[in-house]
Amino acid sequence: MSLVELIAQADERGLAVSGLACLDRCVPLLGGDDEVLRPLWASLAEGAGPDDWAGRLEEVRGKLGAAADGDGDEAVALARRMLTTAPARRSAAELRPWADACSVAALRIHRLLDGAAARDDEADQVGDLPRALHAARAGESPAGGRTEGVSPLVAAELRRQVAVLERLSAHGPTGLRGALEVATEGRRVLRAAVSRRSRRKD
Repeated sequence: MSLVELIAQADERGLAVSGLACLDRCVPLLGGDDEVLRPLWASLAEGAGPDDWAGRLEEVRGKLGAAADGDGDEAVALARRMLTTAPARRSAAELRPWADACSVAALRIHRLLDGAAARDDEADQVGDLPRALHAARAGESPAGGRTEGVSPLVAAELRRQVAVLERLSAHGPTGLRGALEVATEGRRVLRAAVSRRSRRKD
């Protein structure tokens, strides 16, 4: 099943986890440490109260509010938008567009970090993504593969997004731990990519 289809079929917990996992992988851009989003993860665990998400979202925004000014950095701006646009109400109707936007933003961030965005042909874009990546996300790769024509860094992010939703779909609330592990791995990859980009700029 394609990433687009998984997002379209996910329930409210799956959508919240999908968006949160994208944000978690990109949180190094906001100056956050590895634990800063744990309150939000905890609010999605089985047995958490219905209002936990909203309260902990405000808590996290307070911690990260002044953590990164971005200085015009597009990747930082995209990561910050994931946080600022997160809905306070945990409903599928509000979470689905947010999860979809987080998916696109995270893919764009990974393209920016590996330098691919600078080589884009604007005429070959579909929405905010290059045509090959748009097709891969929708499962429409000409060669039948999800990552045809996509750089390795971005392809890995695409696979992580799919893995998170598949785990939640297959295991329900018990898939939360596996989703967090996927996010943690991706955060390490992104932090290394940020470091490489900093060295290129120096």
